[in-house]
Amino acid sequence: MKLIVEQDYAAMSRVAANVLLGKMYQQNRVNLAITAGNTPIKMYEYLVQEVKNKPYLDHVHYYNFDEIPYAGEEGFGVTMTHLNQLFFHPAAISEKQIHVLDEKNYTEQDARILADGGLDLILLGIGEDGHFCGNLPGTTEFMDMTTRVSADALPGMREVLIQEVGGDSSKCPDFYVTMGPKSVMAAKSIVLIANGRKKAAIIKKSLFLGQ
Repeated sequence: MKLIVEQDYAAMSRVAANVLLGKMYQQNRVNLAITAGNTPIKMYEYLVQEVKNKPYLDHVHYYNFDEIPYAGEEGFGVTMTHLNQLFFHPAAISEKQIHVLDEKNYTEQDARILADGGLDLILLGIGEDGHFCGNLPGTTEFMDMTTRVSADALPGMREVLIQEVGGDSSKCPDFYVTMGPKSVMAAKSIVLIANGRKKAAIIKKSLFLGQ
């Protein structure tokens, strides 16, 4: 494990972008699972500048690792909508390079990634409660692969999902899907990014507790 502490958000974002670019510049196919959310916003701004209109990066393939579908709607869910806004559309990433995980195909995710050669890198954020992807405490087990999580798995979970879908309870799904801990740990490299004092405590606890 290598820990990098930067002086501010912009510097952290630049380092994260450079780590991903280092993978992208490999000669053969590269498979990356990437995160949405607030923490990677600046990183994606940097990546867009480096990736857009670069045909020599057409061998880079992207995967989302969780998804909250909009109930009663076809099309992309919350995660893919955000990734499209943050990175895929601004960087003009081809659809053939984007491999979508959703509520219809989640049972195929692990086999699909394995057939594609495995994940070379997965980029994760971390919640103040220590969750990564959709693995909130108490919702999944360590040996879980890609799975579905009930909207009623935890007290208050449905209210959280309502906020994720824009505050409209009619769009709240009965479940969401996520790569489980075992799926995440199968990646060849894991990059975890966190920013701000609010995340300092959970970083210390998750990475250094017991050392």
